[in-house]
Amino acid sequence: MVQRTANQQLKDLIEESGLPYDGIARAVRAVALESGERLATNKSAVHHWTRGAVPDKPTASYLAEVLSRRLGRRITLHDLGLSSPDSGKDDSIGLMLDLDPIETLTTIGEADVNRRRFLAASAYSMAAAALPLQTVQEAAARTRTVSSGGVSGHADVTAVRDMVRLFMDMDERHGGQHGRSAFVQYLITDVAELCRGRFANEEVRAEAFSVASAGAHLAGWKAYDSGEQGLAQRYYMQSLALARESGVPGQDGFVMRTMSQQGMKLHRPEHCLALAETGWNRAKGQVDSQTEALFAITHAHALAKVGQRQRALADVEHAHTALAAGDEADVPFWALVWGPPPGTVHSRTAKVFETLGDRRNAAHQYATAAASRPGTTYARIIALDLVAQAEQQAKQGSIEQACATWHRAIDTMDGVRSARTRKAVRSLRSDISSYRARGLQCAAELDERAHDFLTHQR
Repeated sequence: MVQRTANQQLKDLIEESGLPYDGIARAVRAVALESGERLATNKSAVHHWTRGAVPDKPTASYLAEVLSRRLGRRITLHDLGLSSPDSGKDDSIGLMLDLDPIETLTTIGEADVNRRRFLAASAYSMAAAALPLQTVQEAAARTRTVSSGGVSGHADVTAVRDMVRLFMDMDERHGGQHGRSAFVQYLITDVAELCRGRFANEEVRAEAFSVASAGAHLAGWKAYDSGEQGLAQRYYMQSLALARESGVPGQDGFVMRTMSQQGMKLHRPEHCLALAETGWNRAKGQVDSQTEALFAITHAHALAKVGQRQRALADVEHAHTALAAGDEADVPFWALVWGPPPGTVHSRTAKVFETLGDRRNAAHQYATAAASRPGTTYARIIALDLVAQAEQQAKQGSIEQACATWHRAIDTMDGVRSARTRKAVRSLRSDISSYRARGLQCAAELDERAHDFLTHQR
């Protein structure tokens, strides 16, 4: 029998956290669940780790994140006494803003294409979420330029932008898992090569890095749609660095807005309001009215999350006023990642009302959002808005109306490959279980259809 050496580093950190072993185990399970992984970690496992047993890489990363959040500082695998000679890079890749973003993006993308589990199952980092608030300086000093080949001009950048836009449209129509590897491969080859080359002038250079930022943002969104929250965050961090490098007004703030929304989705509100506020401040006076509406409505949602009802409602009004005053033709392509602003503003308005407990207005806004987008182009988001509308209807007691809306949602999901749509269908089965048990026919029929949908989506 091999005698293990006790891990005193880990034991000391757990003692510093003040959590008992079963508390550590619960927290590890919770962090893993944020990335869609269900663990059976218990206090016995934690005890074995302190005695020298080594958890697998994803579990070790979840443990590091648990202690980071608890202790208020970043804890690495090395700090835990769990790192191996080649694990340091894996542990920190993409979580800092002091490295070359193109080089980091390429490393992340290569690991993503090869489906390396340590990255796919990486934890959402609270420490990384705070970084954009601490470091808002430009990234120019960190971005290397390797001049090779010819000089890129506007036409070269336009070609890459068109390709990124094509993948953006495919993502909304077919879900984030469709074409994901192909897009990431394009990002780390053609897009990275564009940014490494020479440019006709500074304007072309800014456009190139802006497109690269939008590409990294889309890669993050695809990871998010697959339930890989830690990976999504790492892509968003590189998108932020590239947006700053581009100098395009408002784009870095837009990425911070996305990072705020990710935190709200994961029920990690610690930095969400600050991210939404800082992002909006960096865009005010720099973007068109409809783009500003996108910032205002995310800020409203963050305010609602922290219980600031009146300020949240004021920002909702601000967002809708800005939306009406603007023209979609003025919206930059990087702000169209979820389609035309009206649908996004109505959908996020619904989330504000939902957070505030106003189910009637939430259901109305979700319905308006779904109706405001072209169905053939934005199938995934329309389906999710319809699911959310149905949930609000059910909570108001209108179960037959809710079942009809859920059916419409499943109709819209046909051909969509998305972890979020599958999760939504699993949730609806749970939501209607009590009605099915009472013998309500519409609930039984919907449950049967949902079961068939999930069976065919495996």
